[in-house]
Amino acid sequence: MSVTSDSSIYPRPAAGVHPPNTTADYRSSRLRHPKEPLVVIPHTPSELTGPAYPYGHLAALDADLTKQHAGEPIGQRITLQGRVLDEDGRPVPQTLVEIWQANAAGRYTHAKDNNRAPLDPNFSGAGRTLTDAEGRWRFVTIMPGAYPWPNHYNAWRPRHVHFSLFGQNFLTRLITQMYFPGDPLHALDPVMNSVPDPRGRERLICAFDIDRTEPDWALGFTWDIVLRGRHATPMETR
Repeated sequence: MSVTSDSSIYPRPAAGVHPPNTTADYRSSRLRHPKEPLVVIPHTPSELTGPAYPYGHLAALDADLTKQHAGEPIGQRITLQGRVLDEDGRPVPQTLVEIWQANAAGRYTHAKDNNRAPLDPNFSGAGRTLTDAEGRWRFVTIMPGAYPWPNHYNAWRPRHVHFSLFGQNFLTRLITQMYFPGDPLHALDPVMNSVPDPRGRERLICAFDIDRTEPDWALGFTWDIVLRGRHATPMETR
């Protein structure tokens, strides 16, 4: 297997920022990566310039997960907002930010999710948006529920939202997860704790923001995503 790389454009991340390929307590991590070292192949202009994402196909309701169906979804309505930044704190515009999450009962709209929690016919759990000139993004959704998973006996995932980020082409995708403050399951979650640095784990937790909370309507949470550097947001793919 090979991977394209150019250290001058995409420098190697600092050690300890991202989780290792294999984490003993996270059982399925053993199956999700090559067993041999990757062969690094320098980028060529074709990799660096395309294919580009068709940004014009984004719709207004893509970023509002509560209005994608005929009725209102069940659960606490929330807004998620933040910025995509580089290692020097500069905004990164024109970044495609996608999210997916479980519903309020802790179940995904996915054929392989066999959680006995109910599905919500008014919630699909997926959205996307594009960062503006200041690197800002925003979603309207509902608070996801915790859910059981078969990693070990009595294993539960804390409430979280999956994030995917695309740069100017399909070869610059990054994936991570965002968690909510005060969740007692954080300390028991092998996915979150696969990040070796406690400060890195803290960067995965959004912040409740009363100034972004809208009266009689939705709780507000903020979370910035830093792409590189010693303050980088830990990513699942690098």
